[in-house]
Amino acid sequence: MVSFPPFMTRILLIRHGETELTGRVLYGRMPGVHLSAEGHRQADALAQSIAAQYQVDQLISSPLERAIETGRYLSDALKLPITIHEGVIELDYGEWLGKAFDDIRESSHWQHYNRLRSLVGPPEGELMLEVQTRALTALREIMAPHLDAESATVAVVSHGDVIRSLLVLLLGMPLDNIYRLEVSPASVSEIVFDGHYGRVVRINQLPF
Repeated sequence: MVSFPPFMTRILLIRHGETELTGRVLYGRMPGVHLSAEGHRQADALAQSIAAQYQVDQLISSPLERAIETGRYLSDALKLPITIHEGVIELDYGEWLGKAFDDIRESSHWQHYNRLRSLVGPPEGELMLEVQTRALTALREIMAPHLDAESATVAVVSHGDVIRSLLVLLLGMPLDNIYRLEVSPASVSEIVFDGHYGRVVRINQLPF
């Protein structure tokens, strides 16, 4: 079990909205990837849903365009500025960056990677354990300013695998089972650090 300081913080882990490349290309940290028309609709619905349900104290985003664009809808709905945090950026896919899924899914490395996420990373890319470690470090840094508050809610706009890495950690699941968790575009997964420990409240909630 992961231990945290004794206060209550709610973290809303939000995956960015859909892009034109979602499901077709492994775009990772590629610059210039923006929300599609559907992604904008999703982000708007998501922002309205969160604003209606929560009193959010801080809004954090990955530095990638699609996350910031999703964050802008939240910023408008919540009346909060966006704070960029590099620790919740997408996985570094190394030599697979920009590859179509159709071009890599038959390769032995890709198949091995999807069976053994705990040990195998993309060629010249980032191991899932490294993603999990930096995401956990980012959470600690994000919660630090709220230590003096009895409770706080922070919305964090990030990416599918980053969110999954945190969820499997808190659920005590092995990294090899990471894709047993669905994290859809513009979904919310909620975790709460209450007392000394983190717990998962909900996964992959969609407002539309």
